[in-house]
Amino acid sequence: MEYTYYAPTGGLPDQNQRARERAQFNTSYAVIPRGVLSDITISLLPGWENTRAWVLARPLSGFAETFAELVVEVAPGGGSDNPEPDPEGQSVIFVLAGHIRLVIEGVGHELDAGGYAYLAPGAQWSVANDQDTPGTFVWVRKRYERVPGIDAPESFVTADQDKPPLEMPNTSGYWSTSRFVDPNDLRHDMHVNIVTFMPGGTIPFAETHVMEHGIFVLQGRGVYLLNQDWIEVEEGDFMWLRAFCPQACYAAGRRPFRYLLYKDVNRHPKLGSPISG
Repeated sequence: MEYTYYAPTGGLPDQNQRARERAQFNTSYAVIPRGVLSDITISLLPGWENTRAWVLARPLSGFAETFAELVVEVAPGGGSDNPEPDPEGQSVIFVLAGHIRLVIEGVGHELDAGGYAYLAPGAQWSVANDQDTPGTFVWVRKRYERVPGIDAPESFVTADQDKPPLEMPNTSGYWSTSRFVDPNDLRHDMHVNIVTFMPGGTIPFAETHVMEHGIFVLQGRGVYLLNQDWIEVEEGDFMWLRAFCPQACYAAGRRPFRYLLYKDVNRHPKLGSPISG
């Protein structure tokens, strides 16, 4: 299977282009199409040099509250020695294009397209681009939820190419998942996996569950059910789902439909504040 990854390059649309895009935001989900990742929607991040980012998701009260997700473009010579401002923040970095040098606790790692890193809460890490072209990656951030008696996980580095997709039961390989951590490992309170559908593959029921999702389409195109709406999506699009938003999909086109999927896992639901009496 040939893996490719879409990375935005910014710029501005032509003045003659129609204004309407496929972007949507409502009480159940948001769709951010790749066409709106332009120069005027970037953010600059404190502590980062020669870097720009598109913020795809951030915690919003009454919507999705557990995570932030960004696409980060580091220009040649750019990066950060102190990238994570939250001392309890944990991260996943997935490289879309170019090359970055990631240093974790003093140990250097060279990541190309498809490179994957989990960065534990409190880890000391840095990012640099020592190449001649931009390095672009998805950055998923979540504040770690500690549990008495369960240690926090350690940082690690791997790659998409090193994690063969695992066939979902009774799907004949049309639907598979590349898992980067053991789903039974309760140290992890988030999973960031890659889901692959071969042409004709489908989620044949409307999943409705407590996990929030960030879905960045890496390759191909598909048709996705979000709440009650069927929406066409393609590589570079982002879908942001709050808890309990019904979802299903099927792959379209001739190439595999692949996306990077965030979900919060392995923790008790938080209850409201105790009532004093």
